[in-house]
Amino acid sequence: MEKQREKGAAKEIGKRTGYDPIILAAVGSVLLSWYQFYVRGNKEHGLFIGLWPPTLLAFSNATRINDISEKVESKATRLFDRLM
Repeated sequence: MEKQREKGAAKEIGKRTGYDPIILAAVGSVLLSWYQFYVRGNKEHGLFIGLWPPTLLAFSNATRINDISEKVESKATRLFDRLM
């Protein structure tokens, strides 16, 4: 029963991934970068803003990995306690 609950939670996270605010901010900053670079001709600002999306996505990824590792560690601790 617990595995079914975990699968349901994983599916829910998968559905929400496309609507993550960080992803929307990254897409918005790419569009702003293109606007600055091509439309306004301000190449320096366009390049600077173009560095934001990888930074935002890397930060988001790091926080998700941290959350996952905390969950794995807590489950491993509970498993170890059950074995002892």
